[in-house]
Amino acid sequence: MTDINIAAAKINLEKKGFLDLDIDVNLDLFAEIERLKKEKNAIVLAHYYQEPDIQDVADYIGDSLGLAQKAQSTSADLIVFAGVHFMAETAKILNPHKKVVLPDLKAGCSLADSAPADLFQKFKDQYPDHVVITYINCSAGMKALSDVICTSSNAEAIINSFPPEQKIIFAPDKNLGAYLIKKTGRPMVLWNGSCIVHEIFSREKITKLKLANPGAKVIAHPECEEPVLELADYIGSTSALLKYTQNNPATAFIVATESGIIHQMQIQAPFKTFIPAPPDNMCACNDCPYMKLNTLEKLYLCMEYEEPQIIMQEHLMKAAKKPIERMLEISRQAGL
Repeated sequence: MTDINIAAAKINLEKKGFLDLDIDVNLDLFAEIERLKKEKNAIVLAHYYQEPDIQDVADYIGDSLGLAQKAQSTSADLIVFAGVHFMAETAKILNPHKKVVLPDLKAGCSLADSAPADLFQKFKDQYPDHVVITYINCSAGMKALSDVICTSSNAEAIINSFPPEQKIIFAPDKNLGAYLIKKTGRPMVLWNGSCIVHEIFSREKITKLKLANPGAKVIAHPECEEPVLELADYIGSTSALLKYTQNNPATAFIVATESGIIHQMQIQAPFKTFIPAPPDNMCACNDCPYMKLNTLEKLYLCMEYEEPQIIMQEHLMKAAKKPIERMLEISRQAGL
């Protein structure tokens, strides 16, 4: 590698936040990560929305429910969470005595940010006879204010675990909440939050894609807005979308969720075509900017130095753990 290329690589790493650390540009990061897993009894948990290289080195790839279940059951001493902050928090809450690291602490979530715990507490106080079902895409503070957590994989089962007369607040995703109201027939009070990725898809552009690709199935995550969901041939959680593309005989799919999942879709069904649903502007907004803050370089560094760690107050972890464990128990009972 030339001196110019080495200098460019170092500049690139500096832009990613490694101002005080240097990585040999000739280092085989895949091999080094495997070495560190063995030396440190570490597990790499990755969300489907991570970049392909990270998915390829992960020990487990999943959606929020699967990742929470894996975090609860792991015997690893070091949990390396390749996802966003609320996911790593959940792993720490379930493993308070283990070290949990996140490649980039700035990997947040627009949906989680849309529901500050202090404001939600005031909102909740207006509905004292309601139980709170909170989507896992939220802060630990929000979880601590909840009766039970849900994911898009188990939300319907969680809602139906309450008697029909029980009043419900659903937070923070208004689009998922509206979809679940239709799905379950249960009226719910919704918090006004949303995901920047799933609310940006263009109904008009997806319609044009359908016309240009006759026979292609439109699949969508329920965090999408209703006009997009109305176009969908199938609506489901990230893992459900993946299974649908494997089992459905169609050979082409227009995918209305974060584009990272397409890597797994292509691995599982290499002879099928997957088209990312376009946003309503010219940016790459179907890529989550927070998920993509994690890189293979950062993953290696956080395993090598076991930083940055997820550090949480004990009382907050205890309060947030109860609704998470309730979710996991209901999911087990439902066979999820």
